[in-house]
Amino acid sequence: MSSPNSALPPSLPAGDPSRPASARRQLLRALGWAVAVVAAGCAAFVAYAAIYPERMPLAIGAVVEDITGANPQPVALHVPPSQPLSAVALLGKQIFNDPSLSASGKQSCASCHSPEHAYGPPNDLSVQLGGPHMTDAGYRPPPSLAYLYRQAPFSIGPDQNDMDAAPVTLDQLATAAGGTQRAVKTAGVAPAAPALVPQGGLFWDGRASTLQDQAIGPMLNPVEMANKSTGEVVHKLLNAKYLDQFKQLFGDGVINQPDLLVDEAMFAVGRYQFEDPSFHRFASKYDYWLQGKARLTQAEMRGLRLFNDPDKANCAGCHLSKPTADHLPPLFTDTQYEALGVPRNRNLAINKDRNFYDMGVCGPFRDDAATLTQYCGMFLTPTLRNVATRHAFFHNGVYHDLKQVMDFYNLRNTSPEKIYPLDAAGKPEKYDDLPAKYHANIDVADAPFDRKLGEKPAMTDDEIQDIIAFMNTLTDGYKP
Repeated sequence: MSSPNSALPPSLPAGDPSRPASARRQLLRALGWAVAVVAAGCAAFVAYAAIYPERMPLAIGAVVEDITGANPQPVALHVPPSQPLSAVALLGKQIFNDPSLSASGKQSCASCHSPEHAYGPPNDLSVQLGGPHMTDAGYRPPPSLAYLYRQAPFSIGPDQNDMDAAPVTLDQLATAAGGTQRAVKTAGVAPAAPALVPQGGLFWDGRASTLQDQAIGPMLNPVEMANKSTGEVVHKLLNAKYLDQFKQLFGDGVINQPDLLVDEAMFAVGRYQFEDPSFHRFASKYDYWLQGKARLTQAEMRGLRLFNDPDKANCAGCHLSKPTADHLPPLFTDTQYEALGVPRNRNLAINKDRNFYDMGVCGPFRDDAATLTQYCGMFLTPTLRNVATRHAFFHNGVYHDLKQVMDFYNLRNTSPEKIYPLDAAGKPEKYDDLPAKYHANIDVADAPFDRKLGEKPAMTDDEIQDIIAFMNTLTDGYKP
């Protein structure tokens, strides 16, 4: 029998028994080189992305964020310029910090709106103490005075600046909005139609339209600076060490016109808040991240995504997190009003009266909207900038840390027994800080409030911690 190689044509060499092993070694070497080249390429890409994240294509932005913590699409934010204060604003600064303008002689605007605490309260009290002897409990926790320079006056429905007709009353606007279903707020999605809801204004209920209007409120509030009348404020201004500055700025005759003196004083306070950059610093880690000058940690990045996720936390549905189309930094509020159904704070002195209810827009501290009952229980959505520095949350200060706040959002509907007190039968007294006839005003449509009793909450505890980590990036004073 002939050998296998004897049948091959003369032009082909006989097979080498060692050749298959040699070929395999060559193939493995080639594959090894290929893997090494790919690995080197990936390493080079990662290194390039880490150094130049802003040069990465938008389509792989999320990958870049995961790898580097950087913003792959940085924005040049348009922030208010820092410049010397005008003479009027400097006068306003003195008034803002002057405790002699209070009945007690111990409380200034800065006492409740501390510059060292992002112009919010300096302690963890639900409400601040004031009054003639500094012993009277306030009605609501002071909101921050920071980031109000873009706040519009109170209105209902579409921006009144878009209307060509004569001024429209609140009753007329509310009537026009009455048949319109409330728009669901979804993070990252603009409403299909203008939101026919209360918006703008200052204080928790929007009753002041300007910073000047807001400034006089605490001076006449009996549980705050507690002046009994504008006449008392005038008397104190006439004895202030800065009276000569009033004369220089507004003329000698201002001291003989009490109403004008008070108006100019409050105008000066408003100018101080508008001009001084410390009221709108835009100096948080998130601001630097937006501009490509800082990188978020893994937890912060996860928190940002959950914050913006319309099916999870959905925070950005009301607390807008993206710059405007003209690159203005986000204020983390849509300046609209919501009825959230937070539990009653039974520790407040004002709530000792079981028949008393603070219903926000429709009273009791404003009376021009008392008949607009579809807005009872609604309060202004505050900015979340510097929120991690606060220790009293919501209009009644019922919560004192961000974990409690997030648990409320997460469990209000799915496990209300963990949020509200229980009645004699062991049933949670849901929405106990609003009369039952107004419970229909409370938001049950927007995530995470769209979950039902007994369903899985929108967020896990780990996810809540990530969101809190992100909210800590909204604190001013970050050093990149």
